[in-house]
Parts: sequence; C-alpha cells; structure tokens
Amino acid sequence: MKHPSVRAVFLFGISCLFAVVFAAPASAHDSLKKSTPAANAVVSGLDEIELEFSAHVSFPVVVLHNAAGRRFESGTPRVDGSTVVEGVAGPLSPGSYTIAWRVVSSDGHPIEGEIPFIVGSSSAASAGGTAPVASPVAGEEGPRQETGTPGWIWAVVAAVVVLGVAAVLVARGRKPPTPPLPDDVEDRPSGPENGERG
Repeated sequence: MKHPSVRAVFLFGISCLFAVVFAAPASAHDSLKKSTPAANAVVSGLDEIELEFSAHVSFPVVVLHNAAGRRFESGTPRVDGSTVVEGVAGPLSPGSYTIAWRVVSSDGHPIEGEIPFIVGSSSAASAGGTAPVASPVAGEEGPRQETGTPGWIWAVVAAVVVLGVAAVLVARGRKPPTPPLPDDVEDRPSGPENGERG
C-alpha cells in the first residue's frame, strides 16, 4: 500500500463493492401481491383475471392455458396503476389451468410468474372456496415468480474482481530498489592474488 496507484485502485474497488452491497436491496423488483383467482384456488368459473402488484407495472403479458396448452385469454391486458386485468374467452370447462404472466417492474426490469388454479363444478368450488385472496395450502407452491439479477450488478462485480487482480499484479511487479553500495567498498575482492601483501 506504499504506492499511490495501488492504493487508489484498492480504494476504488472497495467503493464499488460497497455500492453493489448497499444498492442491491434498494433495487429490489416489484412483486405480485395477490391475484384473482388465487394460486391453487378452486373456482366454478372465471370471467377475468386480475393481478395486483406492489407498485406500478407496464407492458403486461397474460396467458391463460389449460393442461393441454389451449389458450383462453381474451384481448389485450389493461393496466390500472399497480393492477393488471385480462379478459377470459368463453366459459372454462372443469380442469386445471395456469395463468402465465410477465410485466416490466417499476425499476425497469422484467418479472414473471405462474398461477395454477382449478375450475370445478359449482359444488366443488363452494366446498373449496372461491376467495380470490385465499392462501395456498401448506406444502403447495404459491405463485411462482422469476426475477433475474440485473446485468449492471454483474458488471460491477466483474469490474471489482478485475481491479483487485490488477492491484495484486501491480503490487507484485514493483520490487524495492536495490540499496547502493557504499563508496568506500570496491567491487574487486581483496587478497594476495590482487597484489596485496599481508
């Protein structure tokens, strides 16, 4: 750390590392708060899908399909602040369905997930409950949300690693100067072979 350039590189790397650590929580993506239908809910029918997020979202994509892959969404999804609404085409026959959604979070990064639910008969739906905010049954998975790590975080981490390696190489490359020999010391060895007498 005696050389100013090595010290500057080290301090810059530490600053970048702190920026990544403290900026990551602040840049957390938005999340899906609730949905209609809820994950793993049993309903008797469905006219529209409603997704409520923790903040304003944009560019929504909503796909409703059954186990065979047939799609039932209708029209373009509408955004009302933090809520996305998508229509459903026609009555749904009993069976398993999945809502696949994708939106752009308020921080500019895309997030996506899936919401499975079941369409049953009226009696089955009444027994299972149709509350749109029903909590998933213990042991079952809730809405699956996938978020990717922003690219800028990986870029900063890579820069910190490169700077750290560069600092080590610079520090190793600088060898301390060899101390000069005193003026009164001659390079030639002393002894009888050089004409000196004892």
